[in-house]
Amino acid sequence: MTPPLPYDAVLCDIDGVIRHWPAADELEREHGIPLGALATAAFAPARLHPAITGQITDEQWRSEVAADLAARHGSKERADASVQAWSALLPLVDQEVVALLLEARAVVSVALVSNATTRLEQDLEQQGLADLADVVVNTARIGVAKPDLRVYRTAAERLDAAIDRCLFIDDTEANVTAAREAGMAAVHYRRLEDLHAALSPLRRVA
Repeated sequence: MTPPLPYDAVLCDIDGVIRHWPAADELEREHGIPLGALATAAFAPARLHPAITGQITDEQWRSEVAADLAARHGSKERADASVQAWSALLPLVDQEVVALLLEARAVVSVALVSNATTRLEQDLEQQGLADLADVVVNTARIGVAKPDLRVYRTAAERLDAAIDRCLFIDDTEANVTAAREAGMAAVHYRRLEDLHAALSPLRRVA
């Protein structure tokens, strides 16, 4: 007799779980920008939040980052060049995580849920990840970002899954806490073994 499924859907964060971005130290040195300046400019909450909730486009966000760098650290030309080089960086895709999610998708529905800019879909296509999941929930397309509970509810609805039958995986603890508040099972991802343990019941069923 086949054991019952522990979940009907798996919801997984992208960056920090599936993809890992390289440090910008080398290109900052190359362009004469202080180490950490790109991250400071790009991920300041007041600048990032409009980008990951769709209030501004990815292009507008990057233009604002360049303007901030120019104002703080030098010429517009150097700032524009550094942001252009930063924008060309590609994250490393963890193929073991991809394989585990594909195994899970053979049994249950899978969604990718990311606080991302309007460029996410293009990036996923470029790196061969566009078909990894049944659904991609990009917060820039829905107007709210994790840990807002509406993100989790939207993802569950798009998979036609009950909240209490979803497993959520994220490397940010606050997002995991919010998923639990929404009624989901949730795993704080820190290493590959965390994902193995979380998905092992599905793998036994498969």
